[in-house]
Amino acid sequence: MREKEFLPLVHSRLGIEELNPMQRRMMEAASEKRDIILLSPTGSGKTLAFTLPLLKMLNPAAGKLQAVIITPSRELTVQVADVIRSIAAGYKVTALYGGHKVEDEVNSLSVVPDIIVATPGRMLDHLKRGNVDPQTCRILVLDEFDKCLELGFEDEMAKIVKRLKNVSRIILTSATPSGSIPDFIPLSNPLELNYLEENRKLRSRLRVSRVDSDGKDKLETLLALLRNINSNGECGKTIIFANHRESAERIYDFLKKNGVAATLYHGALDQRERETSLTLFNNGTAPVLVATDLAARGLDIDKVESVIHYHQPLVAETYAHRNGRTARVNESGDVYLIIGPDEDIKDFITPDRTLHLDTSANGTLTSGKFSICIGAGKKEKLSKGDIVGFLTKECGIGGSDIGMITMFDHYAIVSLSDAVKGKLKEIVGNKKIKGEKRRITEVK
Repeated sequence: MREKEFLPLVHSRLGIEELNPMQRRMMEAASEKRDIILLSPTGSGKTLAFTLPLLKMLNPAAGKLQAVIITPSRELTVQVADVIRSIAAGYKVTALYGGHKVEDEVNSLSVVPDIIVATPGRMLDHLKRGNVDPQTCRILVLDEFDKCLELGFEDEMAKIVKRLKNVSRIILTSATPSGSIPDFIPLSNPLELNYLEENRKLRSRLRVSRVDSDGKDKLETLLALLRNINSNGECGKTIIFANHRESAERIYDFLKKNGVAATLYHGALDQRERETSLTLFNNGTAPVLVATDLAARGLDIDKVESVIHYHQPLVAETYAHRNGRTARVNESGDVYLIIGPDEDIKDFITPDRTLHLDTSANGTLTSGKFSICIGAGKKEKLSKGDIVGFLTKECGIGGSDIGMITMFDHYAIVSLSDAVKGKLKEIVGNKKIKGEKRRITEVK
């Protein structure tokens, strides 16, 4: 694929005016006919950095699998596939991951994709079933390969690589130093591009504040902190990190009881629950996300203003990944550490200041939005235009009250202004979308 074909789409569909130095260097590396190891911190534009050379390497679409991208998580698989689809005009991109119907994937594979983005287990499963022909694949990308190894996918990855016998170009990406590369990855004269120094520049865009808590239970301090940092009349996007799933649930329950527009994200939630949670966070319905370190990397979340460490991370690497959720690209961000009376600050953490909370602060902790779920999606041929038409023509909702629409295979989530909440009964009534009645519910 030629640069003149996909670079205009990077601007028009992704809204990126200019490539950063890392992305430009990766574009150049595509012509050097060497394998590539890209080391770059979270939030630096790594997905686009490997997508651009991948597109340069592709032959014209011919109904054959050309490239496979392996990622460590379902969420990252979906996000990478969405980025590639938006700029890979004329190529079919298929995402394979656990947590949704295998039948949908098999149907999607009936028309051979040019590019597959997949988690290790699901990719290996389709290879074993004969649903994917590996013989024509020439390009392999192992995205966040260090995380794949950390999560125990080494065996699956080794079996996948063994089946992709005709791969001639390999790209590895990582947010940590490469160390030793496993023997099963057959790198040929690899070019290592190390942009981890960007971590230092990231730190310069962060303001790290220590917040002391009077008691071991930091919940009241957390609530007061949220009221302080949202005193400008709008609840900014904030991620609260806890070290344990049970703690995240307890924090979430407390915040909801106190009227905070919050949502929850951890590994015990099923795929749809996790998708919904991230959607509510991204579309502004729930601008406060309470999460475990599952959300510390591999998620493409923009415009996060603040990161709160309810618990201090155990290691420096996790601290860096958590902080990388904010101050992405060239933006700035705030990091807060809530410290209990018996806690010592970890050696790898250096606060810029101690923040003394204003106990009278009463900042905004609601969003002014709510979301509805429509029980049909892309597989039912429902489009965003269909949904906008339904809401405006059938329900009498103005376009300015309709926010982000997020489409999934079998459902869609729509953000709406609280101003039209009185029309909710009408929205969920007996009206039809594209001639069919669909279940419509408010997302709680």
